[in-house]
Amino acid sequence: MERLTTLATEAATALLSPLGLSFSLTTEPYEDGISLLIDSPDARFIIGEEGDRLDDLQYMVNRLVQAKWGDAPRVRVDCDGYRARAEAKLLRRARSRAERVLKTGTPLLMEKLNAYQRRLVHNELATIPGIATHSEETESRFKRITISRINQA
Repeated sequence: MERLTTLATEAATALLSPLGLSFSLTTEPYEDGISLLIDSPDARFIIGEEGDRLDDLQYMVNRLVQAKWGDAPRVRVDCDGYRARAEAKLLRRARSRAERVLKTGTPLLMEKLNAYQRRLVHNELATIPGIATHSEETESRFKRITISRINQA
């Protein structure tokens, strides 16, 4: 993980430094990769509206890391705990909808999500017996997930 930490830190620094923002970086293990944690008094500029800039920064950090290490583990980028809070909220909504689907049998849709968010939701709901998830077939970067009940015979 030392190589991944070095590459991710270098990538984030290269992207953030030219912006003139004050920040510090730390890392910690996360799933099969690392979480790159940004602490900054300028967090609102790094996070953006509803995390859109943070998502873009995470995408760019991963692309830069993969350019130097093709099969590098994933890097999760968070700033002042924003992503952790947003992910927890997203997974609570997904579990709540899955519970409604189990009770009613009626499929429900999630809001449009990026690939990273969809992965989180699919993985989380895969742990709930009787629930199936499916992403819509579209070329769009943002897709909706259908949550449905598996008919058990």
